[in-house]
Amino acid sequence: QVQLVESGGGLVQAGGSLRLSCAASGRTVSTFDMGWFRQAPGKEREFVAVISRNGGSIAYADSVKGRFTISRDNAKNTVYLQMNSLKPEDTAVYYCAVDTSPSYSGVSALRRASFYDYWGQGTQVTVSS
Repeated sequence: QVQLVESGGGLVQAGGSLRLSCAASGRTVSTFDMGWFRQAPGKEREFVAVISRNGGSIAYADSVKGRFTISRDNAKNTVYLQMNSLKPEDTAVYYCAVDTSPSYSGVSALRRASFYDYWGQGTQVTVSS
């Protein structure tokens, strides 16, 4: 069992920044791939970013590329999402997730939510125009 707790969401003006954190407990996540997803009202959950277990491979959704940065601190069992140049269309509940499979699926496959076993409860990000 892995418990994930997101934090760092809030209300920010367009152009502003937020840093989301996802703290894991129950198991060390240093050997697992981690992802961020988001879901806006009335829309399906969508992929935002993924980081491989050793941090060597990273992928972003085209909509956030160049503005968001995913990182991890395995010593703290935590994954981060730095979000800069925020836009109103970034408004959503942001979720982190972990893939506890012992095999590496690759960052392309890990864009799919079905690969992840555990999810956090989400943190709201609201960007005002």
